[in-house]
Amino acid sequence: MSSFDLSFYRGRRVLVTGHTGFKGSWMCRVLTLLGAEVYGYALDPGAVSEPALSDIIKPVTPCLLNASHSRFADIRDFDALKAFFDETRPEIVIHMAAQPIVRESYKDPRYTYEVNVMGTVNVLECCRQTPSVKSVVNVTTDKVYRNDESGEAFAEDLFLDGYDPYSNSKSCSELVSATYRRCWFDEADIPMSTCRAGNVIGGGDFATDRIIPDCYRAASKHEDIIVRNPYSTRPYQHVLEPVVAYLVVAMEQYRDHALAGAYNIGPDDESCINTGGMTDLFCSKWEKHAGYWPVWINKHDGGPHEAGFLKLDNTKFKQTFGYGPVWDIDTAVDKTVEWYAEYAEASEASGGAGCEADVISCMDRQIQEFTGEIKR
Repeated sequence: MSSFDLSFYRGRRVLVTGHTGFKGSWMCRVLTLLGAEVYGYALDPGAVSEPALSDIIKPVTPCLLNASHSRFADIRDFDALKAFFDETRPEIVIHMAAQPIVRESYKDPRYTYEVNVMGTVNVLECCRQTPSVKSVVNVTTDKVYRNDESGEAFAEDLFLDGYDPYSNSKSCSELVSATYRRCWFDEADIPMSTCRAGNVIGGGDFATDRIIPDCYRAASKHEDIIVRNPYSTRPYQHVLEPVVAYLVVAMEQYRDHALAGAYNIGPDDESCINTGGMTDLFCSKWEKHAGYWPVWINKHDGGPHEAGFLKLDNTKFKQTFGYGPVWDIDTAVDKTVEWYAEYAEASEASGGAGCEADVISCMDRQIQEFTGEIKR
């Protein structure tokens, strides 16, 4: 068994859209540690969350600190996006920019479709018009599939038909990608894949309407954790699972264009748990790292429809690239809570300032542990 050699990225020009988001920040940090020349295009971090992980890691992440490497603009603005492509001349493009919250998509469906569909069109059109681009990954979601709540895991060849505006807009993004691949990218010999990732957890997520950030906010204040749908099953995984998987796909299809396609990125069956089980795990890990066992309560708030069961079949990814999930759900939650506990302790000690060094150290340590454990 040999570990993946990600030194491929040293010196590569990589453009990441959505780089100020939670997952995008982890992507930038991983690429920085790999020695890549990283460029990012996204909304200003203040528009993403408060606090923002991208602000915390900015001091040691050039694509977030250096104005020539980072453009704060709207993915719907084609002219601004194309100008950035022209300036940076990327070789690898990883499209992560999105409106990612199901509940927000009900509140503002037009914005959701504009960002998730036309944003994808804009990115792929820029790729089509940029000769330097050699490999493209479009990040979508596990929610792109028509979900009949059958309890079966979704495979890549199933029908695309997300229920809510967010999920449906990502299904549309998949269809846009398929058209660009057939009509232009195949002829231009530019490999492009879509990656359908399950629910991600990890340190530094401060978004609303996500179970782990909700747990952290309540636990850090010694308040009860409110769980809206404790019986909904999700393919939870640590954020490093999809982040590294996207890099593997982009790298391997660069070398062998025949590998371009659609890939599910999710945990094995034993790590798919319901939200109540996830909250239980969080509470046990919070006691381990922070010395306090929080209490959670089941309190449905009458919100809009969300799928009750989601599970991904990750067979294709494992067979194609020769490795599977690195951390099981217990380890994933442990690493997540470790980060939040470090952040809470450092924030309290510093009065909310100066905690960056502690959590960056934790983050880098986790990245090194994770990449060192990938085996194939």
